[in-house]
Amino acid sequence: MRIALYQCPPLPLDVAGNLQRLRETAQQADNIDLLVLPEMFLTGYNIGAQAVAELAQAHDGDAAQQIAKLAKATGMAIVYGYPERGADGHIYNSAQLIDAHGKSLCNYRKTHLFGELDHSMFSQGPDSFPVIELNGWKLGLLICYDLEFPENTRRLALAGAEVIVVPTANMVPFEFIADVTVRCRAFENHCYVAYANYCGHEGEIHYCGQSSIAAPNGKQIALAEQDETLLVATLQRQQLTDAKTGNFYLADRRPELYGELSKG
Repeated sequence: MRIALYQCPPLPLDVAGNLQRLRETAQQADNIDLLVLPEMFLTGYNIGAQAVAELAQAHDGDAAQQIAKLAKATGMAIVYGYPERGADGHIYNSAQLIDAHGKSLCNYRKTHLFGELDHSMFSQGPDSFPVIELNGWKLGLLICYDLEFPENTRRLALAGAEVIVVPTANMVPFEFIADVTVRCRAFENHCYVAYANYCGHEGEIHYCGQSSIAAPNGKQIALAEQDETLLVATLQRQQLTDAKTGNFYLADRRPELYGELSKG
């Protein structure tokens, strides 16, 4: 499976502009199975609670319908971040996966909110970590800060995830997350991790770029620097098998020892 990550500066408060640059990026991408965009790509991330409330859309709203048409027209699946207004009236930091037929396969809501910024804009996502199939591969979704909790990736891996897709808005001074944590999560769970970040500035936030695709052996098979780019890599199923040679994290687990960890 060929995955492309679109690392870009945010374009805050401009839904139409973001949809347009998504169209342009998708049309330029060649032979891509899955295109992954950053967290809150549709509106920008650091935009404040009032703007989030004004721009939030339902998971099947106008933007989703436009992206579904684009996915079908280009023959590629698309994962994009956006502010979701749920049927319950709450607003969530969400990421949706729409396949190459224009069908929504998964709508994931961020479960671990980061700092005052996230908490001021969003409600916490529910206990829902689906693993879905795309082109014969099993995928799970997380959003940014979610990846920094090892329980989340381990949960997906135990459910069979072979690729964990992570739209993110990671910023300075947390570059080590992009450099170290992404590779660590891939290695300890025998899976690929695709981490699509912003670059540039948004208000006082300076995004650190370094979008990457980490293989199950912990190596970065694709790595961006600080500039806008379309990062592409081909995932190979053999690497999933090879990663288990000499790496026994999953096989050597002793769940009976970990029960107290969930009681906090």
